[in-house]
Amino acid sequence: MNKIIICFTIVTLLSNHLFSQDEDDRVQFQFGIKAGINFANVYDEQGDDFTADGKIGFVGGVFMAIPIVSAIGFQPEVLFSQKGFKATGSLLGNNYGLTRTTDFIDIPLLLAVKPIEQLTILAGPQFSYLLKRKDVFENAVNSVEVIDEFDNDNIRKNIFGVAFGVNLNLDKIVLGARAAWDVSTNNGDGTSQTPQYKNAWLQATVGFRFL
Repeated sequence: MNKIIICFTIVTLLSNHLFSQDEDDRVQFQFGIKAGINFANVYDEQGDDFTADGKIGFVGGVFMAIPIVSAIGFQPEVLFSQKGFKATGSLLGNNYGLTRTTDFIDIPLLLAVKPIEQLTILAGPQFSYLLKRKDVFENAVNSVEVIDEFDNDNIRKNIFGVAFGVNLNLDKIVLGARAAWDVSTNNGDGTSQTPQYKNAWLQATVGFRFL
């Protein structure tokens, strides 16, 4: 009889523990994957007759949710993120049209505030590293000077920025919306004559979390 009571007590304690864990995901470590789109553009433009429009790109990667207390946590991420812009302008006396695509590794280090289990508010710094840049000229095919000037641009590879956003947590599905922008300009040391700017983008993602 005593063995039955002891077994029953152990099962009850384990059940209560598991139930409490399922009851509030905010206190659990989580790992997940996510993918979506960026709508990117530039701001703080410095360049002759430089006018930019937005451009859509892919974003995807992994994230972790590390609890500190039930309502506050830390969410680091590693993302492959495409940015860029479409622009027209004048350089060295020549008009040009340019579509620039930039591939970055973004590392947001975000404070996560969780007022309820279904909502996460995110804010924090972001570090970006430029992997690749592709320029497509539309109106300057005969302007070797303009193309060479952009090709020789002293572009910055390591960029610091900030990000703010929200997540909607629907069981294992995470819907994310975010705004982010660079604090650093694209230019490395100020010697380039091509337009200088800072990246800014809106981001929408769908993620899956492993509890």
